[in-house]
Amino acid sequence: MSVVQAVSRLGHAPRMCHLHCVASGPGRARLPYWRLLQGFGPNPFAGAQAKPCRQQKALTTSSAVTVSREDVITNNQANNVTDNIFQKIGVNLHQQPNHPICIIKQAIVEYFEANYPGRFTSFDDLYPIVSTKANFDDVLTPIDHVSRNPNDTYYIDKETVLRCHTSAHQAELLRKGEKSFLVTGDVYRRDSIDASHYPVFHQMEGLYVLSDEEIEASGKSGTQLASEDLKFVLSGLTKHLFGDVEMKFVDAYFPFTEPSYELEIFFQGEWLEVLGCGVTQRQILEEAGHMGKTAWAFGLGLERLAMVLFDIPDIRLFWSNDKRFTKQFKQGQLRNKFKPYSKFPPCYKDVSFWLPSDDSFTENNLCEQVRGIAGDLVEEVKLIDSFTHPKKQRTSHCYRIAYRSMERSLTDEEINGLQEQTRKALAEEMHVELR
Repeated sequence: MSVVQAVSRLGHAPRMCHLHCVASGPGRARLPYWRLLQGFGPNPFAGAQAKPCRQQKALTTSSAVTVSREDVITNNQANNVTDNIFQKIGVNLHQQPNHPICIIKQAIVEYFEANYPGRFTSFDDLYPIVSTKANFDDVLTPIDHVSRNPNDTYYIDKETVLRCHTSAHQAELLRKGEKSFLVTGDVYRRDSIDASHYPVFHQMEGLYVLSDEEIEASGKSGTQLASEDLKFVLSGLTKHLFGDVEMKFVDAYFPFTEPSYELEIFFQGEWLEVLGCGVTQRQILEEAGHMGKTAWAFGLGLERLAMVLFDIPDIRLFWSNDKRFTKQFKQGQLRNKFKPYSKFPPCYKDVSFWLPSDDSFTENNLCEQVRGIAGDLVEEVKLIDSFTHPKKQRTSHCYRIAYRSMERSLTDEEINGLQEQTRKALAEEMHVELR
């Protein structure tokens, strides 16, 4: 499978891309996360490699702010955040110079600064713990939308989540008076395991509120002008990133924009979805204090773009500290292509089990268990067989787990140990009956 084919399956673009307080430092009062919008400085843990299931006590994202494990992983019944996910908080790949994610982010920021100087304010240090209101309600996510399900989202408690998209900051920034901004950040979603899916990835979004003078001078409706301006701006951005490629805006649906579009480009012989965009729903603007205004917005996945532009075949590589990977990229250079430095063989292990009778089993929960044990040593988890016993009316699944390190050969002893831990966890935590 080509990189373009892999990325075309990547689920990290729309929801379209779519606030919290900080745990305090010594001598300061502790406040609940969702009470305060707080920016942070450079990440002191940039470049530190997380190891699977290491129970660190805290991650510091600035000299005055500490996020402890107990703040993110609690005994609350709704909590489903794992140590594997906690260890990624504060790594901030989008702030690490010469990292592919940061290179793409900076290229986008530079496009807006060069072509629309002074128009957009850029935020890339907003804290990733948000309220469910900010994450869902403020962007008009339907109450029954699948993204609200704990199977898809990391909940700290019923009212607090790790943001699923950067749009979780949109309403708060609008309420603070921001009218044109770019937001970049790490986002979190429970997901499957393969070369193009990872539970932590990075999004970037932009929003622009048109002035009454702009609309009046155009002689067009606000919606028409916003739609045309949006397409013009994003067409320029696409050419800035990909060169003179063929592109098209395809009608789409997002709850927070109307009309809505997906921008596709014809790249390496295939149509590839690049981003989602549209004219912001009037309700979002008015609830944030911008009565009678019109705005446009877009959102994109940075891994999605980086995998295509740099020919990176596996999303796990973005988290590698191997110098054979990190030394291949340099800030400001968008045309470097990733050169594979090794290809270690995969090791396949199958696990078969009867599903529990209460319908509690989900594939995302299975992937969380496997990730929690094997971390980035697991390359793929794939359902290879399913059948229902005609007499017992019980359903059996067989999953094939592919283990492969990006940096070294794995030993049989190591893999057998991980597989045995996985089997034990499935039986004890997911209540399946192993076969």
